[in-house]
Amino acid sequence: MRDVDRMGGFAKGLSVIEAFGRGRNRLTIAEVARQSGLDRASARRCLLTLVEAGYAAADDRYFELTPRILRLGHSYLAASLPRLIQPTLNQLSDRLQESCSAAVLDGKDVIYIARSAQNRIVGAGLHAGSRLPAYCSTLGRSMLAALPADRARAILESSDRTQLTERTLTGIDDLMAELDRIRAAGYAYIDQELEIGSRSVAVPIRNLSNRTVAAINVGLHVSRGTPERVQEEILPALFDVQAQLAEILP
Repeated sequence: MRDVDRMGGFAKGLSVIEAFGRGRNRLTIAEVARQSGLDRASARRCLLTLVEAGYAAADDRYFELTPRILRLGHSYLAASLPRLIQPTLNQLSDRLQESCSAAVLDGKDVIYIARSAQNRIVGAGLHAGSRLPAYCSTLGRSMLAALPADRARAILESSDRTQLTERTLTGIDDLMAELDRIRAAGYAYIDQELEIGSRSVAVPIRNLSNRTVAAINVGLHVSRGTPERVQEEILPALFDVQAQLAEILP
């Protein structure tokens, strides 16, 4: 590449971002300079630029990246996740003979990125690209539970929490308590909150870095989604998928 085609400042900024990694979440200017190979002045300017743009936060002497940095990888993940998840989703659907879906969190909503449907009424019309509110879906709740509590609360407070059925949780305190339960149990379960006659179970999907990047759920009619089946068959299958995908997702 010709020197005239290079953007030195951009390259320096990328090296500063890459300085943060596993076990290096909070760094001083000196530590960033050492990890990135930059001088302290250049590292400081890059860090302050990232802070101004919202990609990093400063606390006394320390700097750390903010969740906004995930936007930089969103396009790659959006393209690769469906391709990587779909085969496993198909296997899960065949194993349970139920419709299964995968989604990512996008603000107050979840966006479906993959789906394997059986000939069932539950979830009819859903497809890749469909959106549902995060507050009342197992896919959304399982991903909200993976966020820091204050961020999850902010998303819930900004949501239009419509009472879809008489069972739908809409209160902030009730929803936050449910997120606590999901966090402890490792899965989300909804009983006719989104639609009368339907139940759903979901687990968060983590990548190789143990970061939640998506969620997978199983949609069930109440006649097939008994508590006993959920515990004895559905959840073990979902946890198997969770473990499999954790070994391949970037």
